[in-house]
Amino acid sequence: MARSNLERVIIGGHFAVTAEIGPPKSCNADFVRKKARALKGYADAFNVTDNQTAIVRMSSIAAGVIIQSEGLEAVIQMTCRDRNRIALQSDVLGAAALGIKNILCLTGDHQSFGNHPEAKNVFDLDSIQLLYAVRNMRDHGRFICGEEMKVRPDMFIGCVENPFADPFKFRVIRLKKKVEAGAEFVQTQCVLEMGRFREFMKMVVEQGLHERVAILAGIMPIKSAKMARYMQKNVAGMMVSEEICRRLEEAKDVEEEAIRIAVEQVQEVREIPGVRGVHLMAVAWEEVIPEIVSRAGLYPRP
Repeated sequence: MARSNLERVIIGGHFAVTAEIGPPKSCNADFVRKKARALKGYADAFNVTDNQTAIVRMSSIAAGVIIQSEGLEAVIQMTCRDRNRIALQSDVLGAAALGIKNILCLTGDHQSFGNHPEAKNVFDLDSIQLLYAVRNMRDHGRFICGEEMKVRPDMFIGCVENPFADPFKFRVIRLKKKVEAGAEFVQTQCVLEMGRFREFMKMVVEQGLHERVAILAGIMPIKSAKMARYMQKNVAGMMVSEEICRRLEEAKDVEEEAIRIAVEQVQEVREIPGVRGVHLMAVAWEEVIPEIVSRAGLYPRP
């Protein structure tokens, strides 16, 4: 029996759609509810980011519970940056107790990138160790220390992978480690350089990893040509093709062109062997998600 709607969609052989919702830098629950109502029905599950880029925001568990109260299914992102193994396991139990059924395990961006660069980091575990810990809690009912628990957290377990970081060949090796640690679905860094992603997926398929884990390709609509150029030149671990920059720079309606590019990317990754869905990351532009999903022929959801 599937643990979550997302798992049900993947097990059923459907092309999965997840999308991202960024919690506010405040305790404004209505902000989260408004986003949830606008996006309801346009994805199988919605990631709620965990202090993304090390900037303080509403907790992912709290925001996840709010969107679930609106009828959406949450994927709780959980980073190792801010919690030791005691707090991580505690939050896994708390999230499960509140009805969260999906978890995405991340190491987390270094705090120097965020709005509290002087903060102390933790990194007691990394993402691979967190994956293993959650799977052990779920499948064997045991904490990291070996102690047995009475009720297990029944989570669908996910991770991320970046095909655009270096060294390139290490990315598939790292993905394999995550799969062996317990990952059941993977959301990739946004695909803005299709050639590199095809090469990555070819290696994934050669190693048979696509049969052990559901790979969802990251899709990011870029709202401006300036943003695309900035990401191309300044953001580590991200590759933006010259074609995308040029199309946005030459477009009369840049936002329309951004949507068109995202729809084309969804259709293109759908044809790549081993890809079983997409993860839409419209950072601070979530209202565009229904348009992309509809134009890509992925609405209504199964």
